[in-house]
Amino acid sequence: MKSVKELQLVVNKGLNNLDLSKHPKNLYNPIDYVLCLGGKRIRPVLALLAHQLFNKDINSGISAALALEVFHNFTLLHDDIMDNAPLRRGKQTVHKKWDDNIAILSGDTMLVLAYKLISETNSTVTKDVLSVFNKAAIEVCEGQQLDIDYEQKKDVTISDYLGMIEYKTAVLIAASLKIGSITGGASLVQQQALYNFGINLGIGFQLKDDLLDV
Repeated sequence: MKSVKELQLVVNKGLNNLDLSKHPKNLYNPIDYVLCLGGKRIRPVLALLAHQLFNKDINSGISAALALEVFHNFTLLHDDIMDNAPLRRGKQTVHKKWDDNIAILSGDTMLVLAYKLISETNSTVTKDVLSVFNKAAIEVCEGQQLDIDYEQKKDVTISDYLGMIEYKTAVLIAASLKIGSITGGASLVQQQALYNFGINLGIGFQLKDDLLDV
């Protein structure tokens, strides 16, 4: 089995191989820029780790793993616009380096690119992968909206907060593990077990992140 560091290299190589040298440059250069900002590649690495539990050959899981990373960065790009954030990983955000309109359109393209990558998975699992991905994608948006709503509320309960971070952060981590297990050939019981683990992992991750922000 490949280590986390080795899987990070696999993911970075896959992202570098995406054909982003297209025209118009103001559409594709921001995508290349945001994908090259780095990061731990947590979601695609988790997908490939889950895949490896059931299938040592990770090649059939790479496309879906890359889709998860492209989608995650798409959400960050749009989040930065909503938050008017000037920096992401120590570098200018896309909407500051270019402008809001370019950032929105490049983000939209990244979403389509994520679906294109999923369509390249083995046809025997594409429908199942899409089902998990679509559910998570909608829930991420719901979580982001709840986060925005709660900024105006003074009576957000612990239960409200935990529900919000589950959707905003945990579901995509859980979906990454489940999608990896699907491409790896896991049973339904095994898929659900990894999904449940991912929910708890994601909640813990966001709790720590929010505590550091405070």
